[in-house]
Amino acid sequence: MKKTTLLILLVALFAACNQKKSETPTLQEDDTIMIKVAEVFEEPVAQIFEYTAVVRAEAVNNIAPTIPGRIDQIFVEIGDFVTAGQKLVQMDATQLRQAKTQLDNLKENFNRLDELFKVGGVSKSDWDALKTQLDVAQNAYDNLSENTRLICPINGVVTMRNYDSGDIYAGNPILQIQQIRPVKLMINVSESQYNDIKMGMTAKIKIDILGNTELTGRVSLIYPTLDARTHTFSVEITIPNENVKVRPGMYARAIFNLGSRNNVVVPDNAIVKQPGSGDRFVYILREDNTVSYEKIELGRRLDATYEVISGIKNGDKVAVTSLTKLKDGISVKVVE
Repeated sequence: MKKTTLLILLVALFAACNQKKSETPTLQEDDTIMIKVAEVFEEPVAQIFEYTAVVRAEAVNNIAPTIPGRIDQIFVEIGDFVTAGQKLVQMDATQLRQAKTQLDNLKENFNRLDELFKVGGVSKSDWDALKTQLDVAQNAYDNLSENTRLICPINGVVTMRNYDSGDIYAGNPILQIQQIRPVKLMINVSESQYNDIKMGMTAKIKIDILGNTELTGRVSLIYPTLDARTHTFSVEITIPNENVKVRPGMYARAIFNLGSRNNVVVPDNAIVKQPGSGDRFVYILREDNTVSYEKIELGRRLDATYEVISGIKNGDKVAVTSLTKLKDGISVKVVE
């Protein structure tokens, strides 16, 4: 009886195990990711590069004497336009008048001594000594004259005034003059454009505060060395600014058109941005229906596509769907 009961239990247990096994779901054998791809091709891409900069004056002059003294009168105010040779500041002339009196006396003495020297009345050493005194006095007078009447060295506009008439000059420039016809921009250009930027070539200039106004600038200086950290070189662009609407400190954009170049163009929905960096990647379909994760260098954005400088070649096929599911080397199935 015990044997019969045990046999019945074993049979029941075996049946239950078979039933449980039959209820377990079967694993899907085909887990291949479905993707859509786009074939990429080369096409002519306009090489347009835009750089931002702040407008600078063509030249900046700080007006100040080389010796201390009282400021007699300042003849200009901030915002005044001035011309080269214009008198800007009159300093106290007391020392200048004293130097002029001393110089005149030395000239009279030298003229008398020179007449005596010509007839042999004085020695050459006496003549040389007085001539040296005269030259020193003349140089002192010329120096005082330059530092008493301060003359404008350039055509420009007064942009700073630190003193009033009657003040004692204490070291800071009395005035600052900036030449704003022309003005210039200083931009930093990528190393890859070093052979494309030439002296005298034109650039389209847009000044944000002037709205849609477009100006023309010309490359006036190309620095011969590159910054080792940023791999850029400095370029100076001169803007004529005949109407003086452009002023130093304004925000500007310089746009160069360097012709066109045949480069691969890739859809923007095929590009993967790696988190934590500025690197960009695409998944390229291989012949064995796997994908390869490749880094690319982007150029210009063209509506819904990007120019690719390197990392992909003409005729490659790139994934445009299921990008978050893909990994390098994974098998995929292409669908229409």
